[in-house]
Amino acid sequence: MGTDVFVVWEDRYSVGMPSLDDQHKELFALTNKLYEACRGGEEVAREHFKEVIRGTVEYVQFHFTSEERLMERINFPGLAEHKQEHLAFVKQVLEEVKNFESGKSFVPNTFVRFLRDWVLTHIAMTDIKYADYIKTLKRQGTLQHFL
Repeated sequence: MGTDVFVVWEDRYSVGMPSLDDQHKELFALTNKLYEACRGGEEVAREHFKEVIRGTVEYVQFHFTSEERLMERINFPGLAEHKQEHLAFVKQVLEEVKNFESGKSFVPNTFVRFLRDWVLTHIAMTDIKYADYIKTLKRQGTLQHFL
Protein backbone atom coordinates (compact mmCIF):
# COMPACT_ATOMS: atom_id res chain seq x y z
CA MET A 1 0.00 0.00 0.00
CA GLY A 2 1.11 3.56 -0.67
CA THR A 3 1.58 6.47 1.64
CA ASP A 4 -0.88 8.90 0.11
CA VAL A 5 -2.89 10.83 2.64
CA PHE A 6 -6.56 11.21 1.87
CA VAL A 7 -7.40 13.79 4.52
CA VAL A 8 -4.98 16.06 6.39
CA TRP A 9 -5.48 17.66 9.80
CA GLU A 10 -5.13 21.43 9.83
CA ASP A 11 -5.13 23.75 12.83
CA ARG A 12 -8.29 25.41 11.51
CA TYR A 13 -10.18 22.27 12.58
CA SER A 14 -9.21 22.77 16.23
CA VAL A 15 -12.11 23.05 18.67
CA GLY A 16 -9.93 24.46 21.43
CA MET A 17 -9.95 21.33 23.60
CA PRO A 18 -6.75 19.27 23.13
CA SER A 19 -8.41 15.96 24.03
CA LEU A 20 -11.14 16.44 21.41
CA ASP A 21 -8.66 17.74 18.85
CA ASP A 22 -6.63 14.56 19.41
CA GLN A 23 -9.77 12.49 18.89
CA HIS A 24 -10.54 14.38 15.68
CA LYS A 25 -6.98 13.71 14.51
CA GLU A 26 -7.55 10.01 15.18
CA LEU A 27 -10.72 10.14 13.05
CA PHE A 28 -8.58 11.59 10.25
CA ALA A 29 -6.04 8.78 10.74
CA LEU A 30 -8.77 6.13 10.62
CA THR A 31 -10.23 7.68 7.47
CA ASN A 32 -6.76 7.52 5.92
CA LYS A 33 -6.43 3.85 6.94
CA LEU A 34 -9.76 3.08 5.29
CA TYR A 35 -8.60 4.91 2.19
CA GLU A 36 -5.39 2.88 2.13
CA ALA A 37 -7.42 -0.31 2.49
CA CYS A 38 -9.36 0.66 -0.63
CA ARG A 39 -6.18 1.04 -2.65
CA GLY A 40 -5.04 -2.57 -2.39
CA GLY A 41 -6.23 -5.41 -4.56
CA GLU A 42 -9.89 -6.37 -4.28
CA GLU A 43 -9.49 -9.26 -1.81
CA VAL A 44 -6.80 -7.61 0.31
CA ALA A 45 -8.73 -4.35 0.32
CA ARG A 46 -11.95 -5.99 1.47
CA GLU A 47 -10.30 -7.94 4.30
CA HIS A 48 -8.27 -4.98 5.56
CA PHE A 49 -11.25 -2.68 5.11
CA LYS A 50 -13.38 -4.96 7.30
CA GLU A 51 -10.79 -4.83 10.09
CA VAL A 52 -10.34 -1.06 9.92
CA ILE A 53 -14.03 -0.27 9.63
CA ARG A 54 -14.81 -2.12 12.86
CA GLY A 55 -12.19 -0.10 14.72
CA THR A 56 -13.50 3.08 13.13
CA VAL A 57 -17.07 2.40 14.25
CA GLU A 58 -15.91 1.76 17.81
CA TYR A 59 -13.76 4.88 17.84
CA VAL A 60 -16.52 7.08 16.42
CA GLN A 61 -18.84 5.96 19.20
CA PHE A 62 -16.16 6.63 21.84
CA HIS A 63 -15.51 10.07 20.36
CA PHE A 64 -19.18 11.04 20.19
CA THR A 65 -19.66 10.01 23.82
CA SER A 66 -16.64 12.11 24.87
CA GLU A 67 -17.86 15.11 22.91
CA GLU A 68 -21.40 14.86 24.27
CA ARG A 69 -20.16 14.54 27.86
CA LEU A 70 -18.12 17.70 27.43
CA MET A 71 -21.11 19.53 25.99
CA GLU A 72 -23.22 18.38 28.95
CA ARG A 73 -20.59 19.62 31.44
CA ILE A 74 -20.40 23.06 29.83
CA ASN A 75 -24.18 23.32 29.41
CA PHE A 76 -23.85 23.75 25.66
CA PRO A 77 -27.25 24.93 24.40
CA GLY A 78 -26.93 23.05 21.07
CA LEU A 79 -26.41 19.63 22.66
CA ALA A 80 -29.71 18.06 21.58
CA GLU A 81 -29.23 19.03 17.93
CA HIS A 82 -25.60 17.90 18.03
CA LYS A 83 -26.60 14.52 19.47
CA GLN A 84 -29.14 14.08 16.68
CA GLU A 85 -26.41 14.59 14.08
CA HIS A 86 -24.27 12.00 15.85
CA LEU A 87 -27.16 9.51 15.98
CA ALA A 88 -27.99 9.98 12.30
CA PHE A 89 -24.34 9.47 11.36
CA VAL A 90 -23.95 6.32 13.49
CA LYS A 91 -27.17 4.92 12.05
CA GLN A 92 -25.96 5.51 8.50
CA VAL A 93 -22.50 4.05 9.20
CA LEU A 94 -23.96 0.96 10.86
CA GLU A 95 -26.27 0.46 7.89
CA GLU A 96 -23.29 0.69 5.53
CA VAL A 97 -21.31 -1.77 7.65
CA LYS A 98 -24.27 -4.15 7.60
CA ASN A 99 -24.41 -3.86 3.80
CA PHE A 100 -20.67 -4.50 3.59
CA GLU A 101 -20.76 -7.55 5.85
CA SER A 102 -23.81 -9.07 4.17
CA GLY A 103 -22.41 -8.63 0.66
CA LYS A 104 -25.03 -6.09 -0.38
CA SER A 105 -24.19 -3.15 -2.59
CA PHE A 106 -21.25 -1.42 -0.95
CA VAL A 107 -18.46 0.58 -2.56
CA PRO A 108 -15.55 1.10 -0.12
CA ASN A 109 -14.26 4.20 -1.97
CA THR A 110 -17.70 5.79 -1.79
CA PHE A 111 -17.92 5.02 1.93
CA VAL A 112 -14.47 6.49 2.63
CA ARG A 113 -15.37 9.68 0.74
CA PHE A 114 -18.62 9.90 2.71
CA LEU A 115 -16.71 9.48 5.98
CA ARG A 116 -14.15 12.13 5.03
CA ASP A 117 -16.77 14.60 3.89
CA TRP A 118 -18.95 14.05 6.94
CA VAL A 119 -16.07 14.42 9.41
CA LEU A 120 -14.78 17.59 7.74
CA THR A 121 -18.23 19.13 7.44
CA HIS A 122 -19.22 18.13 10.96
CA ILE A 123 -16.10 19.67 12.47
CA ALA A 124 -16.28 22.82 10.34
CA MET A 125 -20.03 23.43 10.60
CA THR A 126 -21.27 21.74 13.78
CA ASP A 127 -18.34 21.28 16.17
CA ILE A 128 -17.34 24.88 15.58
CA LYS A 129 -20.50 25.88 17.46
CA TYR A 130 -19.38 24.29 20.70
CA ALA A 131 -15.81 25.45 19.99
CA ASP A 132 -17.08 29.04 19.83
CA TYR A 133 -19.07 28.45 23.02
CA ILE A 134 -15.91 27.17 24.75
CA LYS A 135 -14.00 30.27 23.57
CA THR A 136 -16.74 32.46 25.03
CA LEU A 137 -16.55 30.63 28.36
CA LYS A 138 -12.76 31.02 28.36
CA ARG A 139 -13.05 34.76 27.69
CA GLN A 140 -15.57 35.06 30.51
CA GLY A 141 -13.30 33.07 32.79
CA THR A 142 -16.10 30.60 33.50
CA LEU A 143 -14.85 27.51 31.66
CA GLN A 144 -13.10 26.06 34.72
CA HIS A 145 -16.37 26.33 36.60
CA PHE A 146 -17.86 23.74 34.21
CA LEU A 147 -14.89 21.38 33.93
